Amino acid sequence: MNQSIEVEIRIFTLDTSTGQNSMQETLTKSTSTRTRRTRLAALVLALTTTGVAVSGFAIGESKVDLNKPRPSIVQNLSPDVQRALNNASDLSTAFRAVSESLLPSVVAIENRVDVAKTVSKSNGSTQPSADPFAHGNPFKGTPFEDFFSDKFDWNAFPMPHGKLAPRQLPKRMPSSGIGSGVVIDESGIILTNNHVVEGGGKVVVRTADGTKYEATAVWTDPSTDIAVVKIEGATDLVAAPLGDSDQMGIGDWVLALGQPFGLDSTVTAGIISAKNRGIRITDRENFLQTDAAINPGNSGGPLVNLKGEVIGINTAIHSRSGGNEGIGFAVPSNMARWVASQLIDNGKVQRAYLGVGIQPATHELAKQMNVKPNSGVVVTDVFPDTPAAEVGLESGDVIVKFDGQPVRKPLELQLLVERCEVGKKFPVEIVRNGKTIELSYTATSRPDEFGSLQASSSASQSDSPSATVSDWGVEVADVNSSIANQLGVQEDSGVVVTSVMDGSAAAEAGLEPGIVIKQVDRQAVDSVAELKQKLAEADDDVLLLVRTKNGSQFIVMTKS
Repeated sequence: MNQSIEVEIRIFTLDTSTGQNSMQETLTKSTSTRTRRTRLAALVLALTTTGVAVSGFAIGESKVDLNKPRPSIVQNLSPDVQRALNNASDLSTAFRAVSESLLPSVVAIENRVDVAKTVSKSNGSTQPSADPFAHGNPFKGTPFEDFFSDKFDWNAFPMPHGKLAPRQLPKRMPSSGIGSGVVIDESGIILTNNHVVEGGGKVVVRTADGTKYEATAVWTDPSTDIAVVKIEGATDLVAAPLGDSDQMGIGDWVLALGQPFGLDSTVTAGIISAKNRGIRITDRENFLQTDAAINPGNSGGPLVNLKGEVIGINTAIHSRSGGNEGIGFAVPSNMARWVASQLIDNGKVQRAYLGVGIQPATHELAKQMNVKPNSGVVVTDVFPDTPAAEVGLESGDVIVKFDGQPVRKPLELQLLVERCEVGKKFPVEIVRNGKTIELSYTATSRPDEFGSLQASSSASQSDSPSATVSDWGVEVADVNSSIANQLGVQEDSGVVVTSVMDGSAAAEAGLEPGIVIKQVDRQAVDSVAELKQKLAEADDDVLLLVRTKNGSQFIVMTKS
């Protein structure tokens, strides 16, 4: 046994005048019994060869006691540092308490599709269930790449560099999806992502105690990537409270819970990095951005605040590697709550609508519209036979408030309108020609076909004679029904841009061949002659209403 010992060495020096030895120092050194003789001999030899007399030494053996109480290093720190450490310890306690209270509400969700019954369209053969993807991953590119087999090699299939993972799933090959969810009602109501459960497979839920249940109902809303799953027969379920996501601020602490990479009951911490993010993976986007680690398998799991409330449903990541890189996105709980209520009550989401085209009131547009920048949204189109037309909205109106709430972005107005209770009236405050007007809107359910676009090819040239407006660097021609059909618009009036000079005012404003100019400074133009006259009378800045097959918008053109 190699025990530890203490070696005590007394060092003496010789006074040559008196011939007396005097002890100068006592050295105590811990060493092991195995090396004590060699180390001690070397030390004595070193001392004596330098003229130091060593009169003797004492050796005592002792065992190291790791259980011996020792003072904390914190006791010797300044009060300010101790307070900081105590605060950090309090935060750790909060993390622990929230995790312990919320983890029983988190579930694992698997979407099982019978791959063995899937017939290949190419050769008519059945894919083997043991390896349905031939060592590939047909779900590469979905949020988190949640869908994978046991043999899937993540490192072999990284996400496209610098791109957000697109949400659309390949339809040619179904498989199993693995994600997370959170219980929001003890009766067996679970909130998760649409992309976790879509595809028509058998949805299996594994609760915190390890019990598995097959879902008896699944309701989905692809527009928000939210889904509701119902299970029956489960007892002692713990429901997580839904918080108010609007009260969360940038910098607030949050925890992300779920089953990343199939690892049960995992908790990561971070902050709210941004709000109201649109990343173009769903039709309705108002994401919370967080740097809490979110990885494959976290889809549908909760993002919670330090009150233990669910304030988001983890949905997507921005990643080059396929794993967490500090940019994750969650559907806000207020949106998820409203969608879930609609799904549970109606089986689908019933949305109200106005029937307008809108765009932000940018600094340039705000000046033309006599409003403050970013203080409203500009109406570009009012579609016929819609609530907007009945209300009396007009192209060029600026909607500054809806139901008493300020609107600064098109998305804000869209979300406010959609959540209106059908049949109820809501005030709409607008600015028209510099004057404030209040209108009354009666919420109307949006028809399923509203908003669908007809695909058509655009035309960059027309058969009509064209004319050049040299001061602005644009060439235009009259619009007729034939040209409108080619452009994919419903216009039979206005002028179409046929050519734009590089570096001109028109090019700087974003005009391109095929765009139809409908208005100049809020006045309609029906011919090339009218356009030339109005541009000749205009100041250095001119407000244009233009239309493409994707809708209308206002732009400001500044003379070079």
